[in-house]
Amino acid sequence: MYFLDSTGRSYSLLANTLPSARGQGEPLTTKLNPPTGASFKSLIMGEPSQAVILATDACYGFVTTLADLDAGNKNGKAVVTVSEGANLLAPIVLNDVEKDFLVIVSSEGRLLVFPVKDLPKLSKGKGNKLITLDATETMKSVVVCQAGNKLVINTSNRHLTLKWSDVEHYLGERGKRGAKLPRGFQRVESVVVEKG
Repeated sequence: MYFLDSTGRSYSLLANTLPSARGQGEPLTTKLNPPTGASFKSLIMGEPSQAVILATDACYGFVTTLADLDAGNKNGKAVVTVSEGANLLAPIVLNDVEKDFLVIVSSEGRLLVFPVKDLPKLSKGKGNKLITLDATETMKSVVVCQAGNKLVINTSNRHLTLKWSDVEHYLGERGKRGAKLPRGFQRVESVVVEKG
């Protein structure tokens, strides 16, 4: 099991060293030693070769593997550079680095889709700019899809299904602004990927 904290440090534990299902469990801090003021943000399990995207809501990210999150000690290791005021996003699991596309929706309803292979493969760092946003905009949703998939854009009271031929309108270069979603679908709550 790999854990990530709010400062961008990663920690690893063998799952069988955690308490069994009976009882209240125990605080992670009995086994791990995060910096003062840090909080645990994500947990992920998988094979060491599993590729993931690590990103912050400051719009930077990179591709790495779970093996690179293996800390080997209680103090963890610095993996993601989290800039002042930014938050670490949950790791995004990849199926195929060469074929996957990253789908980003902003709080203003902009959608940008680009190939995951355009991101750098790093063992640690800040990564590259994912999307360019205004100062007041944030990344609302980040998911991974493959060519042929459909995207279901959910707002508070309705949804819009984009076939792959529609998604292609939003294909662009990493770091660009993306294109606005249709009127009425710009206040996105979530994005769901469906098989085409």
